[in-house]
Amino acid sequence: MSHATLTPPALEHLCDLSVQVGAPIEVGAGPTGLRRMVPIVGGTVCGRLQGRVLAGGADYQLIIGGTLARLDARYVIELPDGARIFVQNTAVRTASADITARLMRGEPVPPEAVYFRCQPTFETGDARWQWLHERQFVGTGVRLPDTVLRSFYTVT
Repeated sequence: MSHATLTPPALEHLCDLSVQVGAPIEVGAGPTGLRRMVPIVGGTVCGRLQGRVLAGGADYQLIIGGTLARLDARYVIELPDGARIFVQNTAVRTASADITARLMRGEPVPPEAVYFRCQPTFETGDARWQWLHERQFVGTGVRLPDTVLRSFYTVT
């Protein structure tokens, strides 16, 4: 059997999201880190997917060691054709202790000072969008004081 490096996959832009968030709700420090829940209060989606982010979702966060955040955001987007798509987006966000402290206080930070990568998955009952179940997606993000910007890509 031959061992060869395969051609890396390419990325195709799927959409950009601007997700508005509310004030974080601190759960407290537990044995694995600091738990927080950040309400998702709305937003917009542009690109191959277009529509709006519905209020009612949340980003469940685990802050480890003061610099590493494991994120698990769950929300629904609604498209102009009436389709609703459930999004579960897991992410890793890490930065220096100073930058992370500023993020936690809701202060703006330079986007290049933060590593923020994600892996969204999608679920829908709408037949027009079933292909979303059959692909892998990755993305990148930027945290602003009251908004999270994300760009999602299809791994081709």
